[in-house]
Amino acid sequence: MGVISFAQEHESPIDPGRLFKALIVDSHNLCPKLMSQAINSIEIIEGDGDVGSIKQINFAQGIHFKHAKLRTDELDMKNYRCKYTIFEGDVLGEKLKSIKYDVKFVADEHGGCICKMLSEYYSDQEIEFKDEDIEFGKERAAEMYKVVEAYLLTNPHTYV
Repeated sequence: MGVISFAQEHESPIDPGRLFKALIVDSHNLCPKLMSQAINSIEIIEGDGDVGSIKQINFAQGIHFKHAKLRTDELDMKNYRCKYTIFEGDVLGEKLKSIKYDVKFVADEHGGCICKMLSEYYSDQEIEFKDEDIEFGKERAAEMYKVVEAYLLTNPHTYV
């Protein structure tokens, strides 16, 4: 089985607690509202949103994916860290068995934070990613952060 890992960081002017709450804890409510052109809904289909819970992301029409199911593997509210696994859905394609994410929000000295994300792609086949595929994924993640950041900047009393 092959595993390919990618790490990326995103700097944000938002403090880690607020960004963690918005992007991780309440993503099932906030992301479909802010990104309706890409996400129809995020449903908690098992559990209460805590460790072991399963969410289904239903993508909007026109997006070349229909859905993805993910399981929350770790949720550390004190240290703003979440680990989750996408284990089902057409986002995995034919070669991937799962994608594991480790996301951590770390305070910076300016009152904002650095989001550190490690992505691990698991397959029982040899897999190779093109540079443009990697950049595409990084750009989508950065776009999502920017949308949520803009919302939090214009709504300073939310997710405090």
